[in-house]
Amino acid sequence: MVTDNLPSARFKERPEDFVVEEIPAYPASGSGEHVLIEFKKRLMTTEEAVRAIARALGADPRAAGYAGQKDKYAVTTQRATFQVPIKVDFEPLLAKLDAPGLEILSVTRHNGKLKPGHLRGNRFVIVLRELEPEAAERVAASLRQAASGFPNAFGPQRFGRDGDNPSRALAWISGSERPPKDRREQRLLFSSLQSLLFNELLAIRVADGSWDNVLAGDLVKKHDTGGLFLAPLEGPELEDAQQRARAAEVSATGPIFGASMRWPEGEARAREEAALTARGLTSEAFNRFSQLGEGTRRPLRVLPEGLGLETVPGGLRATFVLPKGAYATTVLASACRLVEVRYTPEGPSSPEAAEPSAGPGDT
Repeated sequence: MVTDNLPSARFKERPEDFVVEEIPAYPASGSGEHVLIEFKKRLMTTEEAVRAIARALGADPRAAGYAGQKDKYAVTTQRATFQVPIKVDFEPLLAKLDAPGLEILSVTRHNGKLKPGHLRGNRFVIVLRELEPEAAERVAASLRQAASGFPNAFGPQRFGRDGDNPSRALAWISGSERPPKDRREQRLLFSSLQSLLFNELLAIRVADGSWDNVLAGDLVKKHDTGGLFLAPLEGPELEDAQQRARAAEVSATGPIFGASMRWPEGEARAREEAALTARGLTSEAFNRFSQLGEGTRRPLRVLPEGLGLETVPGGLRATFVLPKGAYATTVLASACRLVEVRYTPEGPSSPEAAEPSAGPGDT
């Protein structure tokens, strides 16, 4: 994305400038062998918080479950499950929890382990700083425009600190290098390659203006139910799908390549196959590594909900809700050039980058 003409804004100057609240997909069951804990953390990774809670409970952190990683340099609220036998009274154990920056909000029994993706979305409250009033209004206008839909690209967090995770995955998938021994690292690299290929296909459709439309043969997602349907290759039913896309009722999807991914047809399929070919890959390459990622479809467009904008001294506060998997930084980067300020206990550091660092995601 070209950002030369966008206003610059300081981003994450303090943890309270980036607040994320996970929106659960379902409530706790109230009984079972797991304890579901909602917690708030500040200047901690999700894994650090989970290990601290597991230690207090005497539970195995490897058996803990959570829906997704949350940023360290932020104030975030999320849920995690821990295996704790029913006979164990967990409240006295949690009362001894000593972890600065970590607060337990609620504890409930649950009948299963939370797994990645077990959330509806995330609510964000983000402050952008060092914006003159005119620049703040420009950013606000761009965010209002983004509320009608923006390209659902994966953020730079997905590709590793140096952005080289996809190329590392390509090297061992093509056979030129050995894969890492650690299966978790394999999954991380494989996922980054899937994300890169999606972004490349999305960029093509942004360039030709079809990202928010439906092409013949597209697999289309309904925003209200999440259901998928195949757009016809021609005729009035295709025109109806295109009209529904213009009304923001549905959006075309792009590929998260894998053995279980459903393929589109016609022109849409040809584009996705071309994206693989451009990287020297075939669908069979992903079939061989199905244990690392089965594949799925991802909407090309995201529709933020509940956008709120408020001017603050020297900046702008934005509030919005995104569905799971969408990146707040992608929304913000459509409106301004983000200059991330890495916070330390001594105070904000000097800005070093024009893009958000590739740390834990904001999904």
